[in-house]
Amino acid sequence: MHVQVISSVNEACSANFHHKTAIVIDVLRATSTIVTALAAGAASIVPAETVMDAKSLQWPEDLLGGERFCRKIAGFDLGNSPKEYSENTVRGRRIIVTTTNGTRAIHKSTKADHVIAASLLNGEAAAKYALELRRDVVLLCAGSHDEFAIEDGLCAGLLIEELIKQHHDTVEVDDFGQAMHALYRDRSPWILRTLLQSQSGKRLVKLGLKEDVEDCAHMNTLDAVPFLLGERLILR
Repeated sequence: MHVQVISSVNEACSANFHHKTAIVIDVLRATSTIVTALAAGAASIVPAETVMDAKSLQWPEDLLGGERFCRKIAGFDLGNSPKEYSENTVRGRRIIVTTTNGTRAIHKSTKADHVIAASLLNGEAAAKYALELRRDVVLLCAGSHDEFAIEDGLCAGLLIEELIKQHHDTVEVDDFGQAMHALYRDRSPWILRTLLQSQSGKRLVKLGLKEDVEDCAHMNTLDAVPFLLGERLILR
């Protein structure tokens, strides 16, 4: 299995994904929120690229969730904080979600044979599922403000660690992926500190959303693996 890591959504093109499994990463906060919502019993998540797309996809019983520039979108039911997606709120509901980078990255990955959403929360489970799919893997870091985000690279390193741990002999990693693996091994004892010191983390703290950073910093606490089936993300 060959593993490629793409540093941000703007660096990705459709050719990267043909006949591969894409794992989309947006630790702060889209994929962390998606994993949390499905683990809490949401029926499905429909990723939308734009606010207008999200509104046009909404059915009467659907919830609208998402953010622009870290803030909840006016008129939406939910923002992009994992804590908002509790079982009482989301169980059995279809949720249309649009975010600045994460949902755009999911759409960018749709040429892949399989698309998975991963975060620090479900890294081990996502890696295990990717191995079961028996394809080369592309880890797409969504990034922030069209640039690489260290928290996504840290998660890519976690996924590589888990892939190697579970299937050591056959995993080959590209150069950027090796750098992210080294980053993870260096920073894994200080995950929360690293996220709080990141540009995305500092931005969220400034907006009073430090708890979101803390919620997204837990590693391998959820077994939920969202995968794309048609236009919706559901649990495997």
